[in-house]
Amino acid sequence: MAARAMDITGMITPVARRSVAGITPEFYFQKTIDNSRLIRVSDPQRRREVRMFSAVVALFFLMAMFYTWQHFRSIEYGYQIETQKTEHDRLVEVNRNLKLEQARLRDPGRIDVLARQMNLEPPHPGQVVRLDADTQDGTAVIAQIPAVAIIPAQ
Repeated sequence: MAARAMDITGMITPVARRSVAGITPEFYFQKTIDNSRLIRVSDPQRRREVRMFSAVVALFFLMAMFYTWQHFRSIEYGYQIETQKTEHDRLVEVNRNLKLEQARLRDPGRIDVLARQMNLEPPHPGQVVRLDADTQDGTAVIAQIPAVAIIPAQ
């Protein structure tokens, strides 16, 4: 041990600094410390504090994540509502156009012009039977065979 203490050549390390007039250079001595015989004693108080701190941080993190999740879900629902409103407006417009087209196609004047172009004649009296009309005696008719009118070819 005494021989080792005498060997100081590797222990002195000069510091590379600018030399200023009147200041002596600094030397640092390297000390080797042997901590192999030290035993770490666990402190229950410190361990409890660390666990409590970790639990509080984890709880705070979970609350922040829950808030963030709710916030992003509400934003996503807002986008979905706007998309559905736009789709609703588009479908209302399509429905309005279809009703206009249906009214145009059901126009009796248009149907009469198309029938005359196809050389069709108006129906003779008794040839048209309304399905939704009740009979004279007030009872419903299940099935009825109307009289068929034969029109000779000209």
